[in-house]
Amino acid sequence: MTVKADLTRARTFAQDGFVTTGSLLSATEVEVYREIYDRFLKGDIESGDKRSDLGSHVPRRDGVAENITQIMWPSALHPPLLEMPLHARALAMAKELIGDDAVLDFDMLIHKAPHTDVPTPWHQDAAYWLDLPDKRAVSIWVALDEAVLDNGCMWYVRGSHQQPLRRHYPTSDGQNIQCDCSEDEPGATPVPLGPGEGVAHAGSTLHASRGNTTDSVRRAYILNFRSAEMLRLERELGYDVGLTENVRLVRNANADADAADPAAD
Repeated sequence: MTVKADLTRARTFAQDGFVTTGSLLSATEVEVYREIYDRFLKGDIESGDKRSDLGSHVPRRDGVAENITQIMWPSALHPPLLEMPLHARALAMAKELIGDDAVLDFDMLIHKAPHTDVPTPWHQDAAYWLDLPDKRAVSIWVALDEAVLDNGCMWYVRGSHQQPLRRHYPTSDGQNIQCDCSEDEPGATPVPLGPGEGVAHAGSTLHASRGNTTDSVRRAYILNFRSAEMLRLERELGYDVGLTENVRLVRNANADADAADPAAD
């Protein structure tokens, strides 16, 4: 399987702030990734402090380890992933969308177990990041299961990447961040996907997902890319996106959350 360049896709990404990628993995490849993914979830591949709960602000039901499991840097925890097809295909897609100087910044797993029913709050990824001079970045969100409205497919606000960053503030337990937005926002669009399909979004595109109310799991593999020079600057400034310290804070001064009251001006 190869990723073919598509000028229409690049134009859509630039205009809307998100675009579907089509299939990035075959059905056979999806099964291989699911097996590795489940080894992470079971703890057979140790993730230590790279594993956390994106839904920790909501009380967990009995027997639920995390409402929304996030595992940062699976490729650092299990290096064979770097030689498997998804990283190369996602990189090819990133180069198509943001330029030939795109390189991998980080990757992560986000899992929603059946009936956990905890939404991922609305946010912009750039709020977590340092404010770098070159804003080009793309996250490629790959479904390993069918992703639909009721198990947590992605929602985006079309064109929001062309607006200033919104103010972000902590969730009720202070472990995650969010901003004011909703599915009623003009341009809000759900993007259902089949297994192996992807959707790419810009760093400042507003996005969220509903909780999983179904009997099925929703496993997603996300790979983020930015320019090689900005990766060098980011690391020089001491930020490695959770590789050494997996703490979710507002780091972008343009989305400053010093005042935690969402009703504040």
